[in-house]
Amino acid sequence: MTEQSHNDQFKASSFMQGHNAAYLEQLYALYAKDPQAVDEAWRAFFDELGDAGSDVTAEAAGPSWARTDWPPTPGGDLVHALDGQWPEDEPKPEKVAKVVTEKAAEKGVAITEEQVRRAVLDSVRALMIIRAYRIRGHLAADLDPLGMREETAHPELDPANYGFTEKDMDRPIFLDQVLGLEMASMRQIVEIVKRTYCGTFALQYMHISDPEQAGWLKERIEGYGKEIAFTREGRRAILNKLVEAEGFEKFCHVKFMGTKRFGLDGAEALVPAMEQIIKRGGNLGLKEIVIGMPHRGRLSVLANVMSKPYRAILNEFQGGSFKPEDVDGSGDVKYHLGASSDREFDGNSVHLSLTANPSHLEAVNPVVLGKVRAKQAQLGDTDRTQVLPILLHGDA
Repeated sequence: MTEQSHNDQFKASSFMQGHNAAYLEQLYALYAKDPQAVDEAWRAFFDELGDAGSDVTAEAAGPSWARTDWPPTPGGDLVHALDGQWPEDEPKPEKVAKVVTEKAAEKGVAITEEQVRRAVLDSVRALMIIRAYRIRGHLAADLDPLGMREETAHPELDPANYGFTEKDMDRPIFLDQVLGLEMASMRQIVEIVKRTYCGTFALQYMHISDPEQAGWLKERIEGYGKEIAFTREGRRAILNKLVEAEGFEKFCHVKFMGTKRFGLDGAEALVPAMEQIIKRGGNLGLKEIVIGMPHRGRLSVLANVMSKPYRAILNEFQGGSFKPEDVDGSGDVKYHLGASSDREFDGNSVHLSLTANPSHLEAVNPVVLGKVRAKQAQLGDTDRTQVLPILLHGDA
């Protein structure tokens, strides 16, 4: 065979390289629907393959679980500043002016152009303050329960920097259902956003580019009646779990000082949070939860969430194996190990599975998602409501 024939072979098959795969699949699907819709040369090529038309169409359509919203559309203030496409979930100045004029006419009150202009400015500035709290509210978070630290002023969160004086704080401002309110005073607005974004707990979601997802969160945390409240029994249960988590970490630190353990110190709230997810999930019909997490806090989660016996964990600290002696196989460090257990809350049993994790932390993520997908298929869970994946990111 000559060098020229090698070149001819390459020329005849080079179109089948990987970077053309998506195009070929779409073209093949078009051929499967109507052979006359493609060029004669392609028709001759596809004729020789002989695949079933339904298989060709299904292959081109991609997996049934593929996300239609991925990859996400770039968002954030920087992108919006470049393309000018700002979110439209807030009232525009023209709408504010129209509403103010109409309401004045309904009440038979004469309103001047200057009053309309001031009402529009109030609304725009109020929305700027709300947005500032959504983005920067965490800077003023309540992280000092003893009140020993001097508070730092944050100009972005001060109404005075937006032109509001003390005498302006009780003037009604049109919000058009932002914060769930049609009208509100600046004093009410500041009260709501401080409670929502500057408390002991808040959410960061302004990085989410999907308006529907961000709106879902906003609707549930902003406005009156959205406070997080617990019963007396609920608070006691949370305290008990915090005490258990902190006690476990302190014991390990004292008993095995210097031993690598990746403690949960400072983030013990993860334990009662996981307990609440399991409890609420069981009430909503959840059957299984698959967890993927880093080294940080794994031992505490194993002990206090997965109910792994303390004696087993302490045995591993002392050099013992996590498996029976009569079982062959290689070992692994204690903070790489997984576990499975059944937890019951309010009569609902939920199976928990903590996936084993290597030193490459994020390698566990696709394993968890694939495992959940397989379990959903086994259970016939087409609504994706019976098996829940939980992915926790570490600090590495």
